Amino acid sequence: MLTFFLATLGSLFSVVNPLGAVPMYLTLTSHMPATNRAVMARKTSLWFSVILITFFFAGSFILDFFGISLNALRIAGGLIIVNSGFGLLNNQFEKRRMSPEMTDEVQHNEDISFTPMAMPMLSGPGSISLLIGLFAAQSEWVSRGLIVAVILTMALLIWVVLQFAPVLFRLLGRTGLSALSRIMGFLVMSIGIEMLISGLVSLVQGLL
Repeated sequence: MLTFFLATLGSLFSVVNPLGAVPMYLTLTSHMPATNRAVMARKTSLWFSVILITFFFAGSFILDFFGISLNALRIAGGLIIVNSGFGLLNNQFEKRRMSPEMTDEVQHNEDISFTPMAMPMLSGPGSISLLIGLFAAQSEWVSRGLIVAVILTMALLIWVVLQFAPVLFRLLGRTGLSALSRIMGFLVMSIGIEMLISGLVSLVQGLL
C-alpha cells in the first residue's frame, strides 16, 4: 500500500511539477499583499484537488460518452506527457502551459486561483489522463481511495510550495528552479513513454 501510494505520488508530482509554477505564480501575484497571496495559495490547492478528484471519478463516464477506449487515452495521454516532459527539458514549461496572450489577460486579475493556476498550470491534460488511466487500472476501491489520498497530499504540497514561493525563489533562483524542472522533465518523459507503451501493447494484444 505504502509503495503504491509513494509511486503514485511521485508520478503525479513529476507531471504536475509545482516548482515549475513558482515563477509564474510570483509574477501573477506581484501586485498583491502577502495576505492575498496566502489566500491564492489556499484556493489554488483547493481548486486543484476539486478538479482532479472530479476527473478521477468522472473520467470513465466521459470516455464512455465519447466512445474513447482506455488504450486510446493511454496513447494520447502518453504523448501529451512526453511533450510536457520535453518542454521541461528545454525550459519551456510556462510557455507550453500558458500562452503569452493568457498571461497578459490574467496579469492583473484579483483571483488567479482557478485559472490560470489550478488549470491549466497545475492540473492539465497530462495529470488528468494519468488519473483517468489509474482509475480504470485499479478496480478495488481501497486502491482508488489511496489515489484520492495522493491527490489531497499533492494539493497540500502545492499549498506549501506556493505559500513559500518567495522563499523558494530566493533560495534557488530562476536557475535553480530551471535545473529542478529539467530533472522533472526527464522523469515526466519516462512516465509518458511508459504510459504510451502500455497503451500500444494493450492495443496490439487486443487486435491479435
